[in-house]
Amino acid sequence: MRVIAGTARRMQLKAPSGTDTRPTQDIIKETLFNIIQFEIPGCIFLDLCAGSGAIGIEALSRGAKHAYFAENGREAASCIQENLKKTHFEDAGTLLRMDVLSALHQIHEKHADVIYLDPPYESDTIERVLSELKTLPYVDGDTRIILETSLTSDMSFLEELGYVLEREKDYHSQRHLFVRREDK
Repeated sequence: MRVIAGTARRMQLKAPSGTDTRPTQDIIKETLFNIIQFEIPGCIFLDLCAGSGAIGIEALSRGAKHAYFAENGREAASCIQENLKKTHFEDAGTLLRMDVLSALHQIHEKHADVIYLDPPYESDTIERVLSELKTLPYVDGDTRIILETSLTSDMSFLEELGYVLEREKDYHSQRHLFVRREDK
């Protein structure tokens, strides 16, 4: 696993051992960042259920102003800390070692530009996080929210929670959903 582009290009990143995290394959990460490339420079980026932190670090490498990493797993959080140090993004990254719902309330930005959420597929975390994001002042209709899910995940609750599905990108075994809060 490596940083694909930007100032930390080609740097190898450490990933937690075991099956508790699913490091995003380089080809999928590259496709994702090709889609959102113009939203990254100068943005505030949230990497929720961050695992190794590879997605948020990729955003920093490509010019994000600041990235927040929410990760509750001890080994995964240690990997994020090591990866931030190795890539020299310690000052541009904030690691929140806590569950994702608690972490959301530790972010005190005026606006979050991009939020990436990659929880365990079989959990209800996406629904709970989206419900919480509706209440936070830094999330509005201009915030791009990217959800990584399995191809079979039921996302029928999106509209009910007040989100609009703008784009869907399917891969071999997972999918990215690009959603925004529907501000009336």
